[in-house]
Amino acid sequence: MSTFMKNIIVLFILISLSVQSFAQQSTESADSIDRKKLLTTAGIETGFYIAGISFLNFVWYKDHDRVPFHFYDDSKGWMQMDKGGHSYAAYKESYFGYHALRAAGVNKKKSLIYGGSLGFILQAPIEVLDGMYEGYGFSWPDIAANTLGVSIFIVQEAVFDEQVVLMKFSYYPSIYPDYYPYYLGETELASFFMDYNAHTYWLSANLKKITGIHKLPPWLNIAFGYSANGMIAEFKNPTRYPNGDPFPYLERYRQFVFSLDIDFTRIPTKRKWVKGVFTAINLIKVPFPALEINKVDGLRFRYLYY
Repeated sequence: MSTFMKNIIVLFILISLSVQSFAQQSTESADSIDRKKLLTTAGIETGFYIAGISFLNFVWYKDHDRVPFHFYDDSKGWMQMDKGGHSYAAYKESYFGYHALRAAGVNKKKSLIYGGSLGFILQAPIEVLDGMYEGYGFSWPDIAANTLGVSIFIVQEAVFDEQVVLMKFSYYPSIYPDYYPYYLGETELASFFMDYNAHTYWLSANLKKITGIHKLPPWLNIAFGYSANGMIAEFKNPTRYPNGDPFPYLERYRQFVFSLDIDFTRIPTKRKWVKGVFTAINLIKVPFPALEINKVDGLRFRYLYY
């Protein structure tokens, strides 16, 4: 089950992996292990992860009773938007884990096994913790979403030796936290993590690679996005406020979006720090005009979709 603090833990892990990957970019074809880089990478990643798990165990769960291990079916929660978050986070963790090992000189096969599977390895223990506390539960749908994100990375790297299709994320504040801040965040920072109405998860495919048209810019992508709107709580919206006043009716609906995108890692540059910046920017989908389809508005053109 996704929570605000679980996403914060994922963010810290992504930052640690990103820093290591950016700082250690080198010639990936040279499979001679740099033990200093390898140990530094492993040490920092492990430190961040232990700190995160400790926070969950001793701070986040401190007001929740330990209960027998149990399961929680949230497959229909948040119109599957949180599953997009799980897949995206697992994909990025595997991406950075793989490239950090390659930068340290580990060969491709071992990097795929140990780095490529990192998204699953990092997130599975959090699900186990959820299964031991009241108010949460071990979620097989979350595990499936994590597995999907990891698989998208590993299969492409194994078959194509590159990521033809990237997983990306975009965010634009929604109006819905004003209806119920308790559920969707009482501050802008909290809403960033808690308000799935403001999230869009993308599959961004390289146009030159999938079409074979060599005249296309190597960095130009086409993107398919999934989002949802009108969600106040996980499964259904409340009918009344805590004080008994009626809650306004809000339509819960899915959004499917088609747009263009940029793969910054395919923009040529010889400067390592620029490559690092481009890799970081590639976490997010670039705002572009888009076509959106949803059951409320039908087909609509968006001059700029964030």
